Amino acid sequence: MTQVMNPLGVKRVSQQGSLSRQVSQQLEAIIAQGNIAVGDKLPPENGLCEMFGVSRTVVREAITHLKSLGLVETRRGIGTRVLRAAPEEAYPAKRISLTTVEDILGILELRLTLEPEAAALAALRRDDADIERLRQAHGRFIEAFQHQSQAREEDFAFHFAVAQSTHNPAFTTVYEQLNLGAIPRAKLLSVELDTAATHRYLERVAEEHADILEAILAGDSDAARDAMRHHLSRASNTYASYRA
Repeated sequence: MTQVMNPLGVKRVSQQGSLSRQVSQQLEAIIAQGNIAVGDKLPPENGLCEMFGVSRTVVREAITHLKSLGLVETRRGIGTRVLRAAPEEAYPAKRISLTTVEDILGILELRLTLEPEAAALAALRRDDADIERLRQAHGRFIEAFQHQSQAREEDFAFHFAVAQSTHNPAFTTVYEQLNLGAIPRAKLLSVELDTAATHRYLERVAEEHADILEAILAGDSDAARDAMRHHLSRASNTYASYRA
C-alpha cells in the first residue's frame, strides 16, 4: 500500500458533515499556527486531495472559503499562496452610534446566557420536524444573503428554530418577545451599513450556523453548546470593537 506524504500532519476527514468545512478548518488552523508561513504556498491540489482523502471539488470549495477570509490567493500557474495568518475581519457597518452598540451588546449578553444551553438541549431533544425546520431555516438564510439581503428575518428564524427544538416553551416565549430585536443588524441604519463587508460578515455567520446545525443533527450537546457560544461571542467581540 502506497504511503501518502503528509508533511502538515493533517487528519483525513470524517465522512459526516461538510467535507469542505472540515478541510478548511484544518487548513485555517495550520496557517494560524505558522506551519504554512505567510508568503508560502499551500501544497498542490492533488496533494491536498491525497492528504485529506477527498475529491478535488471538496478541496476547491475549502480554498474558496479560505479566500473569503482573506487568508489566501490563487494565481494561475503559480498556485495558492498564504496572504495572512489570521482571517481578515469583516464588519457589518462603517460606524454605529455608541447608544446602539450598547443596546446590541446588552442583547448579546442575554443571548449568551440562554442560547448555548438551548442549542445543547436542542441536540438532545430535536425530532424529525425540528430537523426539517432547522435545515429549511439554514437554507433560507444562505439564499437570502447570497441575494444581497441583510437576512435579518432569516437569521432570527434559524435561532428561533433552535429554541423550538428544545421543546421548552419558555425558550420560545423569550424569542417571541425579542423578535427581530435579537438580531444586531436589525438595529442598524441603512447609512451605517457597509454592503461588501456585510456580505463577508454574513458568510461567516452562515458557516457558524452550519456548525451549530451539524452538532444538533448529530445529537452532540457539547458541540452544539460550544458552537453557539462561539457564534455569539464572535458577534459580541465584533460589535464591541465599535466602542473605540
